Amino acid sequence: MTRYVVDAPTLLRLVAEEVQVDPEHQIVAPSLIRSEALSLLFDAVRRGELTEEEALRRHARLTELKMRLLGDRVSRRTAWQIAREQGWSSTREAEYLAITKLQADALVTVDVALAAKAQGLVPIAPFGALAAS
Repeated sequence: MTRYVVDAPTLLRLVAEEVQVDPEHQIVAPSLIRSEALSLLFDAVRRGELTEEEALRRHARLTELKMRLLGDRVSRRTAWQIAREQGWSSTREAEYLAITKLQADALVTVDVALAAKAQGLVPIAPFGALAAS
């Protein structure tokens, strides 16, 4: 089994494109991912990119997706260390990297900024790695 960390934008792309995650893979993420995804959906509705009905439908689908959500003391402490060592102003992105370091084989992100921050810190896999063959 390959374990992949996904971030909120990647989770929303999985849902929007109705990608079937390979059953040989496990998705793991920080416990904050669902709240972040909900905020991104809300923002998309406010910008007129999605209807409220579609956003809520996507939210329902993302809550049905099987994920292992983590937020234990060790992962939060690791996120703190990563953010401090990298000179970041927040631990939010560091949480994804911490979970990747501690619990996963690679990070999958469609967020170019997060991918750039992750470069050299954790393995990164392409979006397509998640899909069932």
